[in-house]
Amino acid sequence: MKYRQLGSSQLQVSEVSLGSWLTYGVGVEAEKARSCLDAALNAGVNFIDTANIYGRGAAESFLGEALSGRPRDSYILATKLYFPMTETDRGLSRAQIEKQLDASLQRLRTDYVDLYQCHRYDEETPLEETMAALSDAVRSGKVRYIGFSEWPADRIEAAMDLPGVERFVSSQPQYSLLWRKPEDDVIPVCAANGISQIVWSPLAQGVLTGKYSPEGPPPQDTRAASEEMGVFMDRLMRPTVLEAVQRLKAVAQEAGLSLAQFSLAWVLREPNVASAIVGASRPEQVEENAAASEAKVDPALFAEAERIVAASLDERQ
Repeated sequence: MKYRQLGSSQLQVSEVSLGSWLTYGVGVEAEKARSCLDAALNAGVNFIDTANIYGRGAAESFLGEALSGRPRDSYILATKLYFPMTETDRGLSRAQIEKQLDASLQRLRTDYVDLYQCHRYDEETPLEETMAALSDAVRSGKVRYIGFSEWPADRIEAAMDLPGVERFVSSQPQYSLLWRKPEDDVIPVCAANGISQIVWSPLAQGVLTGKYSPEGPPPQDTRAASEEMGVFMDRLMRPTVLEAVQRLKAVAQEAGLSLAQFSLAWVLREPNVASAIVGASRPEQVEENAAASEAKVDPALFAEAERIVAASLDERQ
């Protein structure tokens, strides 16, 4: 496993990291989830990402219990807040930051988190209030560094322009061969301000593993077959996209990699990306994905993959 500096922080994060959305504490039974976590740590993964909203605290509680026997300095722990935890608890106000941080720390069984992230931008709270509260959280010792997920470029710049507040070190956007929108403005703004990307869905909800055929319905045990998740995947499940993904398999094979490994290596080709977050329900998935950190790929193969994908899309996303 290779490691990269996270923005302007002193954290060195593994190029492949472990996420817990829709899995730990919710969709994957505890024993399997623990096996995945152990496999990740054994493979050199040191960055673990979660959020208070994942299972309404269930993912944090699982991680708190599963990590309790390990030295706290042996892993880097990140969580988030913003989405509703109750009918009245949501957003990035000072009151919510203080309340949700304490609740997350209790569930995670730790005195601090290495990275505390704003899960989305809060249009209803003044940016100055959010940044002041986050800064106080850092200065209290409960948080080491702060980040955000899916913030627009102009809000990132506005936060960086505020005087006397802590600086963001990380951005968590969706980014993959099938979703390159962060390249337009978020990555340039972040690269200029000491902020690294920790990307989610680098395998495009599993589509970039190649498991979905353009010629038939998705397998019953997959995310695309789920009523809850299927609606989020309509764009990815178009026949032209799935056909392009099937063509990518030959490119990955030429690189000596599985399609999942090739897709992760493509994300990691971007210097501003510090880590790619992967989810897993089996230890073998973790081990396969972690191996992408060691991959050395001819840039010409990445260019060929981009050409194949671009031809399948109606327009730049």
